[in-house]
Amino acid sequence: MDVTGEWVFSTYGTLVCATLVLLLGRKLVEWIGPLRTYSIPEPVAAGLLVALGTLGLREFGRFELKFDTTLQGPLMLAFFATIGLSANLSSLKAGGRRLVLFLGIVAGMLVMQNAIGVGLAMAMGLPPGVGLLGGSITLAGGHGTGAAWGETLTSRYGVQSALEIAMACATFGLVLGGLLGGPVARYLVGRLGNRVPGAQGGQGGQGDVPEGFEQPHTVRLITAQALIETVAMIAICLLGGEVIARWLSGTALELPTFVCVLFTGVVVRNLLALVGYEVFERSLSVLGNVSLSLFLAMALMALRLWDLSTLALPMVVILVVQAIAMASYAIFVTFRVMGRNYDAAVLAAGHCGFGLGATPTAIANMQAVTERFGPSHLAFLIVPMVGAFFIDILNALIIKGFLSLPIF
Repeated sequence: MDVTGEWVFSTYGTLVCATLVLLLGRKLVEWIGPLRTYSIPEPVAAGLLVALGTLGLREFGRFELKFDTTLQGPLMLAFFATIGLSANLSSLKAGGRRLVLFLGIVAGMLVMQNAIGVGLAMAMGLPPGVGLLGGSITLAGGHGTGAAWGETLTSRYGVQSALEIAMACATFGLVLGGLLGGPVARYLVGRLGNRVPGAQGGQGGQGDVPEGFEQPHTVRLITAQALIETVAMIAICLLGGEVIARWLSGTALELPTFVCVLFTGVVVRNLLALVGYEVFERSLSVLGNVSLSLFLAMALMALRLWDLSTLALPMVVILVVQAIAMASYAIFVTFRVMGRNYDAAVLAAGHCGFGLGATPTAIANMQAVTERFGPSHLAFLIVPMVGAFFIDILNALIIKGFLSLPIF
């Protein structure tokens, strides 16, 4: 379709729009009962509304809104830096067994996604590589992984328009990842009855105190000095992660920059602990939540929903089946294996987030649940580490394993 005009928002204009999206999202969740009942994250609710508005303006008004996403990358990296800085080794050790268990569950999900994608693609007469694009490459991997593997599938395996398909699939997954997590958690929490922290009245029940990224609307007292120190640590993580990513670029150990930033955060946090420096958790959580919220608002309001029109009916079928499979897997595998309790329900919501979209979406899903029902320290310990660090390594290995099959 021809577009006769456009309006390009500057970096500052985009930032203003993102903050307005967050304010609108909070009001939407307050006003619209189903959004609150099914724990739809505020950035998702308002961001998708804006994306639908830009789609309508483009289709019917022949006018396109464009956002400058310059700040989107740094905000995402800052979020992952705070994830790493929150991961002290003693906490990771405490959740070690369950972290390994959850990692096994995630590996099973990645295999399932690729098996479904490849199987359905071949059943509908499509190349198996197209099925991989509708599998863990874009759903668990997101836009970045989709772009990288899209080029490989075109050059080495002859999959036509792989990059366009990858971007559309990743967009589809990001939307569904933000929409499915809340309803899945709501269903599971409903089955728990009084075994929910907030069931006894108040958000937190049992005297739990929200930590880190849990309950982002909770007031946290911080000082300017603590904020400056935290900004300095985040900046160190961004610089260190960038240097590490550059060193690894082009090698067998190449990793996305955000993984390197997170790893740097873990190292910095635990080196500071060795010299007796106490990281101020409250300022870390505030800056992390600000970065996460703004990143999600920018990512969702700037979605090019018209790209989904490039998906032919067979790809839509694959993605719909993948969404149903992910929700079912979260309910019948993730929830059950992780203990059939409130922590497991929050983990299931997070699993839907990064299983179909991205780790920031997973965190937003879990925040929407814990804001209403109470904290889940275990979920916020496990999901960021698995969803932001281990899953990329696992995904690469599993994708390569599928590509080694005789059908390719």
